[in-house]
Amino acid sequence: MITRLLQEAHPGLEVRLEKIVTSGDRILDSPLSRIGDRGLFVKEIEEALLAGTIDLAVHSAKDVPTDLPPGLGILAYPEREDTADVFVGRLTHAGELAVGARVVGTSSLRRRSQLLAAFPNVQTVDIRGNVETRIRKIDELGLDGTILAAAGLKRLGRFADAAFVFSAGMMVAAVGQGSLAIEGRLDDERVRALIAPLDHQPTRLAVVAERALMRALEGGCQVPIGAHAVLEGDELVLTAYVGSLDGGRSIRLERRGPAVAPERLGTDLAAELRAAGAGDILADARGGAPWDSMDPTQT
Repeated sequence: MITRLLQEAHPGLEVRLEKIVTSGDRILDSPLSRIGDRGLFVKEIEEALLAGTIDLAVHSAKDVPTDLPPGLGILAYPEREDTADVFVGRLTHAGELAVGARVVGTSSLRRRSQLLAAFPNVQTVDIRGNVETRIRKIDELGLDGTILAAAGLKRLGRFADAAFVFSAGMMVAAVGQGSLAIEGRLDDERVRALIAPLDHQPTRLAVVAERALMRALEGGCQVPIGAHAVLEGDELVLTAYVGSLDGGRSIRLERRGPAVAPERLGTDLAAELRAAGAGDILADARGGAPWDSMDPTQT
């Protein structure tokens, strides 16, 4: 997709794709919350950038740590795709999750926390892998379904697999969800000029606010945090969620601020969350072992 956009912006430009397998792609037998997430999906790609063997790195924005290596930066955020979470499986609407002993596969602590907050009867099991793998595991493990990002399904042409879409009121998206982040070397003026037309300002403002909140809360895949910003006129509206691993405790707050100051909006809302008790919830989450009590045959 990025190749196509670059060549549309610069006819005749030659682009070569270099596939790099990251640690996050290789390690599929452990939950992200257990093995750590700092750079898990970007480290090897950033090393190639710093070595000069590639010019640009294309990431899912939600996979990129908030602190980048010196000399690297996010040069462009292309226009964002759908930010919603969707259910893929045997159910047809969210209300069915409240009935019976439903079993849902997800490796996301954010999704798990919000799912259990709304439906305490649900049991979750950890599943990882690409979209096809996770959908296949619904049948293999006898699950009622799994939760995926709408953006991923749409980019793969598989949105028809979604049984229903979770409302924003039920499931706050991950930081950067639906957005790509194009990373490059800050001193490479030629590449920065080539990629500049792909930067979508409303997307950049929203994701910068979300990432500022994440940075202030020192969050990542190891804690249940959601944040989603939307540009409304000259203001950004930022919604955030912090919850316990079992969904029993949660805080959801919203704040508006000038669109020209997205980082301040994120840090200010993070401070409000801490004042409301988010620090204690996150400390408990970091100290927990959410998957240890589960049947290992179900992972």
